[in-house]
Amino acid sequence: MEARRIPLDRLTWSRWRTAVRSFATSEVGGRAKALFAALLALLLAINSLNVVNSYVGRDFMTAIEQRSMPRFLAKALLYVSVFGASTLAAVIYRFTEERLGLLWREWLTRRLVARYLQDGTYYWLREQTALTNPDQRMADDVRTFTTTTLSLGLVLLNTTFTIVAFSGVMWSISPLLFVTAVLYAALGSVLTIVFGRPLIWLNYDQADREANLRADLVHVRERAESVVVLRREGRLGERLQRRVTDLVANMRRIIAANRNLGFFTTGYNYLIQVIPVLIVAPLFIRGQAEFGVISQSGMAFSHLIGAFSLIITQFQQISSYAVVLARLSGLSESVEQVAARGGAGVEIDETGDALAWDRVTLRSPGDQTVLVAALTATVVPGHPVLVTGANEAARLALFRATAGLWRGGEGRIVRPPADAIQFVPERPYLPPGSLRQTLVRTGSDERIGDAQIFEVLRALGVEGVVARAEGLDAEHDWDDLLSLGEQQHFVLARVLLAGPRYVVLDRPATLLGDDDVAKVLAMLANRGVTAVTFAADARVAGRHDELLELAADGSWTRTPVTKETSAR
Repeated sequence: MEARRIPLDRLTWSRWRTAVRSFATSEVGGRAKALFAALLALLLAINSLNVVNSYVGRDFMTAIEQRSMPRFLAKALLYVSVFGASTLAAVIYRFTEERLGLLWREWLTRRLVARYLQDGTYYWLREQTALTNPDQRMADDVRTFTTTTLSLGLVLLNTTFTIVAFSGVMWSISPLLFVTAVLYAALGSVLTIVFGRPLIWLNYDQADREANLRADLVHVRERAESVVVLRREGRLGERLQRRVTDLVANMRRIIAANRNLGFFTTGYNYLIQVIPVLIVAPLFIRGQAEFGVISQSGMAFSHLIGAFSLIITQFQQISSYAVVLARLSGLSESVEQVAARGGAGVEIDETGDALAWDRVTLRSPGDQTVLVAALTATVVPGHPVLVTGANEAARLALFRATAGLWRGGEGRIVRPPADAIQFVPERPYLPPGSLRQTLVRTGSDERIGDAQIFEVLRALGVEGVVARAEGLDAEHDWDDLLSLGEQQHFVLARVLLAGPRYVVLDRPATLLGDDDVAKVLAMLANRGVTAVTFAADARVAGRHDELLELAADGSWTRTPVTKETSAR
């Protein structure tokens, strides 16, 4: 299999620096800097204790070799005291590191989620980019990014402190031992990169394959009823089995690469225990060093090799980190692309008092066929409009363009602010939660009481659902409890309770029927809500003042609704 290059370019590192700088200067930056300063102090303390420990260990072993019980007991007590202090510093260090990592993850996740939900970015990421699994990138990859950035940064600082602290100790024991440590670590780092390089792109692929399997399993759970009724287990089973096959095949390659890397790193680590003894033991035999120097040299050599061998000891983490950087950079790039394209195509102006289309031309995304040509019309408040015509693609395009979901075309759509216009798609959506949360817009809880809610539900004929749902405040997954028609009634109840200036309905008769649609339109009119209804025909025209017909060639006509229109 050919090697692939993980896209870690200058832009990726620029985004990395921006992410770190933004966190340091954020509203939680003060706490973050205080925790980081504590980590630096603890690192210095730990390295100082390690140096002290090497000398105490040397004297402890020398006391044993000299068979001096008083000196042995004194050094043993000092040894235990140093271990106790080192343990305390290490535990507090770990706790502080985890708290700083959690603070960073919380801040970055909240920021990404806000950007993801802003201006429909989540929708356009799916429509406009090839980005895979943005949910996993914001959850798993953010966690890995924050913890690993912090961990690797502290490891690098610790490496610097360790090299400074133990180079003098090592040189005082044997200059040859110091040079050997540097050369051994350099050779090991080069060979680790050679053996471990395939792991980077393999881990990149594995992250996507794990997410793809998880997404398909979630799909089966969420569509369980449709799957079992339509007996689609066979096709879905084949798809899931393919996901498992891809995942396992890539994981086998990762295991093989780890095996090859393991042959080298395991032998490398074993030799660390032997090399200092081979160099220092002859000095003891010739009487040029105390016996305790042998154990001291082993400890100093191990610490120094660990510092110089950062690539070897942290290669798995570094390779995974490279993958995470590339994936988060891809997320940032896609979000930036969505933002850059925000002004392209049909312009949406949300400062109007009325809903109006100004020279709006819409084209199909593939062959650029004109679906709607130069539409100019205004929906006057209090005068509902029915949009119909044989061209279903044109109707759908105009509905989506009015909702801000169609970029293919040009012109300008003027509409009231978001709280003054609502859209009701053909297929309803009720997020998990309570009926009260479903029916009452955020911030309107105090304004809308139970009496108003029950009045609207009673008028729509779905008051009985409240008892089935165990009251207004019991939380449910509504796809499992309500039929599609009931869900659509609750979507409309939300509109009636909110009382916007306009509501745009897409084919409401699909789930409700003509009589229910007429009743809903009458209720909307009584509450001063102007309806713009998209429908395949003019059966509900009697509840509208104007008819906007879209022809197959993209042309359109706008006429008043008459008795003849209603009879069609």
